[in-house]
Amino acid sequence: MRRFLLLVGSALVLVAGVMLVRTLRYRSDGVEVRAVPEVAVRQGASERLAGAVRIPTISHEDAAAFDADAFQRLHAFLETEFPRVHSQLRREIVGTHSLLYTWPGRNPSLEPILLMGHLDVVPVEAGTEDRWQQPPFSGRIADGFIWGRGAIDNKFTVLGTLEAVEMLLGEEFQPERTVYLAYGHDEEVGGTRGARHIAARLKGRGVRLEMVLDEGGVIGDGLLPGLSAPTALVGIGEKGFLSVELATQSAGGHSSVPPARSAVGILSEAVVRVERNPMPARVEGPTRQLFERVGPAFPFAQRLVFANLWATTPLVIRKLETSPTTNAMVRTTTAVTMFQAGTKENVLASRARAVINFRILPGDSKARVLEHVRNVVDDERVAVTSAGAFSAEPSAVSSTDSESFRMIERTIRSVAPGTMVAPYLVVVVTDARYYGDLSSNVFRFMPVQLAPADLARMHGTNERVAVQDYERAIRIYRQLIVNAAGSERAR
Repeated sequence: MRRFLLLVGSALVLVAGVMLVRTLRYRSDGVEVRAVPEVAVRQGASERLAGAVRIPTISHEDAAAFDADAFQRLHAFLETEFPRVHSQLRREIVGTHSLLYTWPGRNPSLEPILLMGHLDVVPVEAGTEDRWQQPPFSGRIADGFIWGRGAIDNKFTVLGTLEAVEMLLGEEFQPERTVYLAYGHDEEVGGTRGARHIAARLKGRGVRLEMVLDEGGVIGDGLLPGLSAPTALVGIGEKGFLSVELATQSAGGHSSVPPARSAVGILSEAVVRVERNPMPARVEGPTRQLFERVGPAFPFAQRLVFANLWATTPLVIRKLETSPTTNAMVRTTTAVTMFQAGTKENVLASRARAVINFRILPGDSKARVLEHVRNVVDDERVAVTSAGAFSAEPSAVSSTDSESFRMIERTIRSVAPGTMVAPYLVVVVTDARYYGDLSSNVFRFMPVQLAPADLARMHGTNERVAVQDYERAIRIYRQLIVNAAGSERAR
């Protein structure tokens, strides 16, 4: 026993030594850059974003509520406010209300880049209007912010990229490679008539893209506890989406003579089993790369953990599981979103139905989710099927070793010195998924700086963006086009 204890002690000392050495050698592999001179954005940029916010281009789940006039007014607004873009770039209307702009490059042998966003916004929840500090479609500029639905998600990107191109046209910038601007009109309801059609049109023309950049990660300010530096989270992949229906039936009847097990009771037990048995958590792919990139910037104790994920992964998972935000980074999540049964308080429901929404981690699949749910429910009285008109597999994961990723990193750090850049898993679905066949470099990032309290503003109450953040975003988009399109004169 004494010899055994000595062996165990020696092994522990060896492991501790290895972990310490790895921690001391732990360094970020971020590229070195120098700051670029700050350029002045066009006068009135904030007012133009505010003007776009005032046009309520809302995507409703009910297609009959679609307001085509609002989108036409936005098209006309953009045409008026960005005269160089509309006189020098080719504009196409795709899928009734989406927009595709083409800025031809001087060297057709170079693969184009595509910057994308979406014109539509989510509705304001009925009954919450009085909680807004400024009316949700007022587009007011107050207290240093532009207020309103779409100020961030996603007219920020649409107007920001158009501002950048308008500036460069005024500077007589000539891109070496073609630049596309693609703005879908139905991203908030799946993008099936907008981005999907734009991607199909480009694919039909034989276009192969060097890089795609859509909305996604942001510049986090305190989003990762213990990390003091602002961190640009560049999405290199996104989770999939699947809703699963659980349904059961019974004879129904009067509540005075209930059966031993009602339809509602049977279904409730099935739902609880699914909630209590989530799919397994993993620290891999974009999430692992995130921790490996930002780990060296943490205090020593956390740095020790991230430098030794080979040994500390179970500990990291347990910690991440305690928060819904971080739990979503390491597993396919389970969210019970609908439960429907019954018509009257004294009548037994003859049918009960629940819908569970899964956001699928890369490495899992829609088929694996369905198999997992059926195995967990394990009740022949409960039918398990996919539900809803929309579903998506997890995206492919773009490489951080590509020149495109390094170029994005250089751009961000040159315009926003002191900002770290790290890969990231986008836990929602975006229009970028439609471009996977056109490029192996599909990234998701909005150059807006947000604190944890700001995240709830997107799709929530009091959506807003700081004027200075918006102007910096325009500079980042401008520099990104300069760096990616490759004109030496404008560098």
